[in-house]
Amino acid sequence: MSQHYDLIAIGGGSGGLSAAERAAKYGAKTAVIEAGKLGGTCVNLGCVPKKVMWYGANIAHMLHDAQDYGFEVSAYDFRWQELKHHRDQYVGNINSWYHTYLTDSNIDEIQGYARFVDAHTLDVGGRHYSADHIVIAPGSYPIVPPIEGADLGITSDGFFDLEDRPRRVAVVGSGYIAVEIAGVLNALGSDVTMFLRKEHLLRKFDAMLRESLMEEMLNHGLSIISSSQIEKVERLMDGTLNLHCSKGQLYSGFDQLIWAVGRAPSSAGLQLDRAGVATDSDGYILVDEFQNSNVPGVYALGDITPAPQLTPVAIAAARRLADRLFGGMKDRKLDYSLIPSVVFSHPPIATVGLTETEARAGHGEAVKVYQTRFTPMYHAFTDNQSHVAMKLVCVGAQERVVGCHIIGMGADEMLQGFAVAMRMGATKKDFDDTIAIHPTAAEELVTMR
Repeated sequence: MSQHYDLIAIGGGSGGLSAAERAAKYGAKTAVIEAGKLGGTCVNLGCVPKKVMWYGANIAHMLHDAQDYGFEVSAYDFRWQELKHHRDQYVGNINSWYHTYLTDSNIDEIQGYARFVDAHTLDVGGRHYSADHIVIAPGSYPIVPPIEGADLGITSDGFFDLEDRPRRVAVVGSGYIAVEIAGVLNALGSDVTMFLRKEHLLRKFDAMLRESLMEEMLNHGLSIISSSQIEKVERLMDGTLNLHCSKGQLYSGFDQLIWAVGRAPSSAGLQLDRAGVATDSDGYILVDEFQNSNVPGVYALGDITPAPQLTPVAIAAARRLADRLFGGMKDRKLDYSLIPSVVFSHPPIATVGLTETEARAGHGEAVKVYQTRFTPMYHAFTDNQSHVAMKLVCVGAQERVVGCHIIGMGADEMLQGFAVAMRMGATKKDFDDTIAIHPTAAEELVTMR
């Protein structure tokens, strides 16, 4: 006989935990099934440990700038192992807290891999669990390309296992994970080369952001090789790696290779066919605007769907789903437009809404763009002349702001409030009528002409 619940969440990451938590607050009997560590990718192998490493990299940059502010910092000793120890301890404390939190919230924790028996029954290690509602949210995993010697490299998961700072690193990829890892390693003293399959970093981002970041990374000493397709990896007798590219190029001398070429949904082992749940050709579960799959009572959210792979998106979708199922809010759903996001590059990028290209494709001549580029006060007299660049994309006679894109120091902390304004329908005049906070970089967003 199976144990029955009102709701079972497959996956103990941000999405699954949030669905179970919100449902439990409405009095539902809920459970979370997780084979690994609670918290999912974000807590264990993503947002949280990444941000710790990013802070460490920022300190390295500030130590370099300190001499321009009158501080004598001629040399310093960076200890990778110590940073890793404190980071892992911090993440471990979050893991421990989750176990206690589930118990205190009357949510059952089921350890193991879930597999569908039918649309409302799951098998976990030979035991059966059934539910009226099953939320599929197991997340995704990093891809390793199917080429000879690919296993000689590591993924972003392996990056967090590194016990020592690599001396010379190849980072393959052009997305935000590749950019973030490359920036951290470069700041902490590694010699970093990035390999891009096409020409640009962050291809889906606004052109201003792509171009500005490329310039900044090159100025920070990273090597970036565009239009390169790696076809083979081999390890030499001295332990270093050779990378063979499709156009005959050979790059050698790397002691670490990091694959950051994308992620794939963790759907293969769920036996979705037994429940009749439909996926696309890449394994993503197809859902409607209410997170419904094609099977009644089965839902999906987070990275296993084609939605933006962002922790707050999974959390928001999960909470709204539980509101609808158990809170009597029959029309409750997540609006996937105007989702703000940040890339923790060096300097950071913050973006929300349409790129200029997207806006012109949809609105043509009705688009008006405002932009600026300047040296922030912090860098006014430092040897490192990092810049800030900003762009507002506006549409129509009222110049409603439909895109806001920022790269530069502090971008990660300044976007949130502007995202609220844009969701409320703010126009360029609303921005102009807002009193600037001086002296800040953010004031440029309300003084742009």
